Amino acid sequence: MKKLVVLTGAGISAESGLKTFRDSNGLWEEHRVEDVATYEAWVRNPALVLEFYNQRRKQLYEVQPNAAHIALAKLEEKFDVQVITQNVDDLHERGGSSQVMHLHGELKKVRSTADPNLVYTLDGWELKLGDKCEKGSQLRPHIVWFGEAVPLIEEAAVLSSQADIFIVIGTSLNVYPAAGLLNYVPGNTPKFLVDPNASPMPWIRNLTIVKEKAGSGVPKIVDELLQKD
Repeated sequence: MKKLVVLTGAGISAESGLKTFRDSNGLWEEHRVEDVATYEAWVRNPALVLEFYNQRRKQLYEVQPNAAHIALAKLEEKFDVQVITQNVDDLHERGGSSQVMHLHGELKKVRSTADPNLVYTLDGWELKLGDKCEKGSQLRPHIVWFGEAVPLIEEAAVLSSQADIFIVIGTSLNVYPAAGLLNYVPGNTPKFLVDPNASPMPWIRNLTIVKEKAGSGVPKIVDELLQKD
């Protein structure tokens, strides 16, 4: 069974109604990224950071997977599919994908500030000051903030190097280190980029650009791949 690796970004979630950072003038709910999505912000004002992610989490419970998420899950009928996502939502899982790697963390999970290995699934959408882990330390969002290391990036690079087919959806390929994963994909591997604003990339071999939004472009690629293979 061929290995099909998918790299997704904010564009696929935006079509489900989730607000994205890069499409809103560098602001999330009128907050600068430095004030809500860095470790320094957490130290300075943990209440604001918690409230920001509580609102993101609350919104997540109000949206549903879209046609792109559902189409990707169909690929598992004929391929060994691994989704690598920069998104912190669970729309891929709810859409039916069984192998999803979250490079930047997961919104519905929280972790200990004392022991990063203590990760919990949050019951509901609200995390408060005073909510503690079993070791007595405050819980924080299970999110890779700007300036923090991306623990899974090496594993993602290995998966990318093993791809028989590689699909990029809804990402500007400007956010590193995730954008660099394309460099690990073998040159002869067929590659697809779904992005309505994509520019030609003649330096990338075997690349097909689909200048459509994820909701319409991804189902077309999926149908084509399922019919071909």
